[in-house]
Amino acid sequence: MAFMGGSAPAMAAQVSDGYLLLTLANLKGLSPGELGLLRTELDKLLRTARSEVPPQDDALAQQGRSRRIARLSSALQMVQGQATGRR
Repeated sequence: MAFMGGSAPAMAAQVSDGYLLLTLANLKGLSPGELGLLRTELDKLLRTARSEVPPQDDALAQQGRSRRIARLSSALQMVQGQATGRR
């Protein structure tokens, strides 16, 4: 397995937290099955992030949620593009 962090859930969590920025070079070493696993984990975290509703008066929590959603969405698009062969 070529997942950075050891597993698909760990790699997805690192992307979500901003510790890992996905690039095509990172995804190049993953097999189609591994890309599918990573896509599933990113999708789970994205649904979880969207379901969290921070208080309206907590601007920092709102910004953190927005950043997490943006990171996960862009990573999910990259993984889907790599899986379908688009570069």
